[in-house]
Order: sequence, then C-alpha cells, then structure tokens
Amino acid sequence: MLKTTLLTIFATVLSLAYAPATNGAEPVQKVAGQQSMPTPKKTGHLAVNGINYYYQVYGEGEPVLLLHGGLGIIEMLGPNLARLAEGRQVIGVDLQGHGRTPLGNRPIDLAAIGADMGVLVRQLGYRQVDVLGYSMGGGVGLHMAAQAPETVRRLVIVSAPFAKDGFYPDMIAAQAQVGAGMAAMMKDTPMYKSYVAVAPDASEFPKLLDAMGDLMRRDYDASAAVAKLTMPIMLVYGDGDMIRLEHIVDFYHRLGGGLKDAGWMREHMSKNRLAILPDLTHYDIFVSPKLIETVLPFLNGESGSKSWAEEVDAK
Repeated sequence: MLKTTLLTIFATVLSLAYAPATNGAEPVQKVAGQQSMPTPKKTGHLAVNGINYYYQVYGEGEPVLLLHGGLGIIEMLGPNLARLAEGRQVIGVDLQGHGRTPLGNRPIDLAAIGADMGVLVRQLGYRQVDVLGYSMGGGVGLHMAAQAPETVRRLVIVSAPFAKDGFYPDMIAAQAQVGAGMAAMMKDTPMYKSYVAVAPDASEFPKLLDAMGDLMRRDYDASAAVAKLTMPIMLVYGDGDMIRLEHIVDFYHRLGGGLKDAGWMREHMSKNRLAILPDLTHYDIFVSPKLIETVLPFLNGESGSKSWAEEVDAK
C-alpha cells in the first residue's frame, strides 16, 4: 500500500513537472519528449569530488543556481525555469545520480552534494550566486550556504525541511519504502521516461532508487547548518505541503524571523522572508507561477512594501 501511494505521489510530481511550458518567447527544445524549455547557452560536465555533474546555463543577468527536487532533473521546474531565464542567468545542475549526472560510488548525502555545489560554481567562474532549491535541492542549497557562505548571496528554500521530523509521519513511512523494487512499477511514469531519455546509463535507475531510499531512511537534523546561515534567506511552502506547519515556523524562528512585531516603520523587519502560498502542494508549487512571482523580488533585493508613513508622505 505504501509503495502504491508513493508511486502515485511521484507520478503526480513528474506529470506536473513535465507539463508543456506556455512561454513561447524564447527558442525551445524538447526534454524527455514532453517538456518545452528555453535553449541553454552552455552545457557540460564538471567532475567534483568523484561526481561528474552535468550543468546547463540559460539566459543573461545576475546568476542564480537552480537545484531540482529528488528524482527530477534540471528541467523539472519547467515554466519557472523559463521565467527566471528572462532576466537572470540560470545555472541548472543535475544532482548526483539524477538525469545526466552518474550516480558514482558514494552514497547520496545532502551535505556532501552541498559542498560539491560550492566547488562547482567556483569552477564555472562565479564568485557568488543566488540559490533557489526545491525539496531535495532546498536541502542541498542549505548545506551549500552553510559550508561555502561566500558563494551564496541570497538563498531560497522551497518545500524543504531542515530535519527529518519536518515531514508528516505518514510521509516518513512512505519514503522508507523507496528502493529498487519500485523500478518496474515506474516504467510508464514521466519520471522514468525523462530519466532514461537523458541518463548516461539508464540501467542505473534501480540503483538510484536504492540510493534515494537509503537517503530517506537516514535520520538527519541540520540545525547546526541552519545556525551558520548568514545571508538573506527566504522559505517558501504551499499551504498543502508535506512539511508540517509547526516545523516551518520553527525553521523561520531559527533564522530570526517571526519573533517580534516588525514595527510600524518596519524598523524590526527581519532580513529573512517566509511565504506560505495558498492552494499549493509539494507536488505543484515548483511549476506554479506564484513561486517565481513570490521569490523574484527577494532574489533581486527588492521590497514592494512601504511603511504607513511613506505611503502618507507620497500623497
């Protein structure tokens, strides 16, 4: 029953992830036979700590590193990737074992991959980037920012907890069932089809499921990493997310937000932000236009809000 439930979840995620993009303003390419995407300006592989990471670079402007969710690929964010690339240079990376990046010989570990990302952006010639990570990518971004803070200007974490108990208990039980035994059931899913369309060795899919299952079964608590974060951070979740609301509030509190009234002149406003987007779940937030509408002002260092005094003086 748990395996069936999880398969349904994953199929829903990838069906949404690879739905056709509606923005036709830029040249497009087909990804996994389904997703229309902007054409990358640069692609390649970089070897970092034994993992041969595949990357793509889109657009022009201030750089933002885009980190996909578990069992996804760079193109997972679909229209939101295209929207970001309209005004930003987007660096997409297939994470360890995902898409065009081989699994390698080490376990999948968020802290290790986070360390790899700090090295990778420097190897690509960037001194500092903004980071937007969804789900697994959010955890990777957290660890990247904690370990190599000089490389991260602003960090957006979407639908990711800082500790395993941030998930609802039934989700923890479902995640524990992930493994190679599910591979045959996934053959007709967009997830599997997108993987085999780009992976260097499609036979590694069961190994990827085992590696991800091992990751999900491990207990973890990144409180120490959260305490090291110094750059502006935005947390974004759906109101129907798989992350408990109590955990979201705890996360924001640990970043210094939501601890006191901001003041009528916004004098006590936290540099960090929290957004809980209505009518969204873990399985659709990453392709919702609400996501980019919400995070772009933060990534650009902007605020659309004025104090009451500023509003009165402007009249």
